[in-house]
Amino acid sequence: MATLTKNSKKKTTPTIVTVGANEIGKLPPQALDFEESVLGALMIEKEAYGIVADLLRPESFYAAKHRYIYEAIRTLSNNDNPIDVLSVAQQLKTMGLLEEAGGVVFLSDLTRRVASAAHLRYHAQIVAQKATARDLITVACQIEEKGYDETQDVDELIQEAEGRIFEISQRSQKREVTSIDPVITEAFARMRAASQNDGNISGIPSGFTELDKITSGWQKSDLVIIAARPAMGKTAFVLSMAKNIAVDFQIPVAIFSLEMSNVQLVNRLIMNVCEIEGNKIRNGRLSPSEWAKLESRIKLLHNTPIYVDDTPGLSITELRSKARKLVREKKIELIIIDYLQLMNANGFNFGSREQEVSIISRNLKGLAKELDIPIIALSQLSRAVEKRDSSNNTVDGKKPLLSDLRESGAIEQDADMVCFIHRPEYYKLYDDGNGKDLRGLGQIIVAKHRNGATDEIWLRFIGKYTRFQNENDAYEQDDELYANISYNTHQSRMNIQPAEADGASLDNDRFDDFDPNPLG
Repeated sequence: MATLTKNSKKKTTPTIVTVGANEIGKLPPQALDFEESVLGALMIEKEAYGIVADLLRPESFYAAKHRYIYEAIRTLSNNDNPIDVLSVAQQLKTMGLLEEAGGVVFLSDLTRRVASAAHLRYHAQIVAQKATARDLITVACQIEEKGYDETQDVDELIQEAEGRIFEISQRSQKREVTSIDPVITEAFARMRAASQNDGNISGIPSGFTELDKITSGWQKSDLVIIAARPAMGKTAFVLSMAKNIAVDFQIPVAIFSLEMSNVQLVNRLIMNVCEIEGNKIRNGRLSPSEWAKLESRIKLLHNTPIYVDDTPGLSITELRSKARKLVREKKIELIIIDYLQLMNANGFNFGSREQEVSIISRNLKGLAKELDIPIIALSQLSRAVEKRDSSNNTVDGKKPLLSDLRESGAIEQDADMVCFIHRPEYYKLYDDGNGKDLRGLGQIIVAKHRNGATDEIWLRFIGKYTRFQNENDAYEQDDELYANISYNTHQSRMNIQPAEADGASLDNDRFDDFDPNPLG
């Protein structure tokens, strides 16, 4: 800023006044020279627009007339029209913005200021960085203003800030195109590593032999959805799997439990590993032999690389931050989320719960790719399963379908694999029609497999220990309590949503506490 100072003996001269941080203000980050250089290059090089299309938007330009010119160039490119001074001028005229953009003379001046598009991408990156800085300033100012508003909920404000900054970071992260050669090298290395593993498991083994034959283990960067109706044992399945992975294979696992506390979750693990019923775990009324078994087997869980986070109502931005830290500091190789519908997308813009779930599933897939580890998310199924006819008394009558995934088709679209858990005995179906006794068995249905075959396998479900295991593995069958086991059901306290069309609220059919002794 300049002011004029009058001196009786000397001519009037401009004096530069330095503007401090707390005085008049600061100019937003900008690079007008680079903006003009980019626009000029775009109008003299035929293929120049393709170089910057992934970096710049009209909003990336600080000067309004520069935004208008870039919008005209983008429109011409999208319509496969030539980009030069005359065509850009005509497009601006069609848009009614030619004079606001500086007219034909200004467009001509832009092309005269650059000799070639040799440094176009570098200049465009500078323009994009200035735009990102302006976006951050805008968000910071808006959050600051809301911070002074005492009616604002601080936790919601934090999540809004995280969400909006995350959106900016996602917009600014552009991955460069990679030559196929290093990708071939990596793929070959993974194949060789898989060939050296027992059973040709290339990913993380679940510990369930038949399932691993279908999946070859959980693969890096995959989003796996495991869905079921209540009382099928979703949590029991992933905890059994986490125990196999962390205890048997010593692979670090993170579990994000959005409803059960970490103590409840660990109690489930103790039941699984120590083979002690849940009511005895809770009240401590164990026989001497059970105390001995507990003290002996619980050592298996000590120093096990399982990390539990029981933050309720976890947002996708919080998950991303925590997951990055766990991978960096604890070398986590697998993440389990229980369950997807209890997450939220605070800080993002969405118009409905279905759109919110779509944002969550899309970001889970993005996080799996970013961290290059598998993410397994549990999901609810709609009540359409219950409404299907099973009067013919066949196992197939109540089998889940991909269309049963709750609230959003985006879950099916984003997932690399979708598995269903189905226990026919819950519907009083005890025979598969071919003489197979289904009591105490659970069916794992691989309904979608982007990189392999779909199939179905059977696991044994031991209800009193909330455990799944291989069908033919040894187990204690000292009573018939494992059959027809059930869960207590009550409404969740988290994220209650308006009723669905079929009359069910989001979490009416969610179970929390497993009753391992429903007969007692």
